[in-house]
Amino acid sequence: MRYEGMIAETVGLRGHGGVEVASYTARPLGPGPFPGLVVVHHAPGWDDWCKEVTRRFAHRGYAATCPNLYAREGEGDADDIGARVRAAGGVPDDQVMGDLQAATDFLRAQAYSSGTVGVIGFCSGGRHTYLAACTLEGLTAAVDCWGGGVVVDDPSQITPKRPVAPVDLTSKLKVPLLGIFGNEDKNPTPDQVDRTEAALKKAGKDYAFHRYDGAGHAFVWTVRPSYRLDQALDAWGKIDDFLARHLS
Repeated sequence: MRYEGMIAETVGLRGHGGVEVASYTARPLGPGPFPGLVVVHHAPGWDDWCKEVTRRFAHRGYAATCPNLYAREGEGDADDIGARVRAAGGVPDDQVMGDLQAATDFLRAQAYSSGTVGVIGFCSGGRHTYLAACTLEGLTAAVDCWGGGVVVDDPSQITPKRPVAPVDLTSKLKVPLLGIFGNEDKNPTPDQVDRTEAALKKAGKDYAFHRYDGAGHAFVWTVRPSYRLDQALDAWGKIDDFLARHLS
């Protein structure tokens, strides 16, 4: 079903440590009930594309919210803030999980909520999605879009901010997981995706991975040279089918 009318606004969430975090939120007009979806932005930051994705899901009948995981860096150009965060080694995992839990709780608490909430993340947000699916409460399904760093090959990548490789938490995965990957990606590489899938199989988890030839990182991002039309259309179809199955 498509919802032509929607409301989109930025709301404040009480995130990790009690800090107020802005979250771009969009939902169909009407009383609902609507399934919820937490959209986890990519490493470049809380930018226009992630907000467009949030509205895309509202158009498809979800109450979606995308928290600004870089909110503590202050206001400004998303590219500049994202560059500063990356240069500092990213944001701490426990802080991100606290903010995503707040977003999940916010959606579940709304009068229009159906009671189901999924999470989808892109790039670094895909890694955060994997962590969330293994650790957070109140989720029903998860979609990891090319999340780099789920498998860690370089020990120096284990830091106080990122103290664990998400793949090591696979036994704790709580919800069905969909993975979307390009076979020309360098982060994650096809071998790293293979090893993530092996861990999921070994743990007996409910998952499905889809991999695309001729596509690299961020191949559904329409404003980048990495965009691949045919692969992106197929991937969005897989995502929509998965979410409809598990959240409706």
